[in-house]
Amino acid sequence: VQLQAYGGGLVQPGGSLRLSCAASGFTWDYYSIGWFRQAPGNEREFVAAISWSGGDTVYGDSVKGRSTISREKGKSTVFLSMKSLKPEDTAIYYCAAARSSAATSNAGYYRYWGQGTVVTVSS
Repeated sequence: VQLQAYGGGLVQPGGSLRLSCAASGFTWDYYSIGWFRQAPGNEREFVAAISWSGGDTVYGDSVKGRSTISREKGKSTVFLSMKSLKPEDTAIYYCAAARSSAATSNAGYYRYWGQGTVVTVSS
């Protein structure tokens, strides 16, 4: 089982970014996918999640209205698009898979975790 998050990088404040999460080694369609992030010195924070069908999404308060999570039907890829980025969005972003039909913000439900991709928002 492998989850790989990629697409991070250096972005200026106010900019946009799209992160991708690619999976292999398990039946993707039966898992909801979530994004979490962790900044240096901070606890892990929930960002967004999408249900296995793609019909249900949930967002963390800190990114609500600035982010969109989506999954590509027929392909084991989930995207997290973020706009109006702020320096406080700087973190390592992880994607994870939960054996659940519903989108969930509860990290305890996530069985598989990727390695993370670094997002730095700075001028």
